Amino acid sequence: MSRIGRMPIAIPAGVTVEIAENNQVTVKGPKGTLNRVLPSEMEIKAEGSEVTVTRPNDLKKMKSLHGLTRTLINNMVVGVTDGFTKELEVNGVGYKASKSGKKLTLNLGYSHPVEMEDPEGLESTVEGNKIFVKGIDKEKVGQYAAEIRDKRRPEPYKGKGIKYADEVIRRKVGKTGKK
Repeated sequence: MSRIGRMPIAIPAGVTVEIAENNQVTVKGPKGTLNRVLPSEMEIKAEGSEVTVTRPNDLKKMKSLHGLTRTLINNMVVGVTDGFTKELEVNGVGYKASKSGKKLTLNLGYSHPVEMEDPEGLESTVEGNKIFVKGIDKEKVGQYAAEIRDKRRPEPYKGKGIKYADEVIRRKVGKTGKK
């Protein structure tokens, strides 16, 4: 049995989980509503204050879908109650980020400032050299944070660029002079 798949998902107070046909799961909570169509082979049941996911057989595909389905539902429940946050750091001389309205402006050593618009349902904030991306959909938060990081990835010699707060950059030794 999948260790993650067989764990029940606790539904906190103020959250409702509805399961329609074709495994269309709708989770409503204090922060908003999330919909998702999950693999139709999995059996999803909401009993009382918990949701359980069971698989029909032990084929390799079903085993992998079992844990995935449970995790996706759990992420939806956590998203509508607490939300998700990704933290990025801007490092480098002259590199900075600023926010005006829904527009994030990044000065990253290019000849022009890079402007990014916050996607629907996401919010980014800037504090000093840190950028916070907040939202209820874990996938969208991670995707937007990755797009911001892609504008100038951290380089291994000086560590300049945009990195995740918990990311460790493997540093390389620079050139050595002739003797």
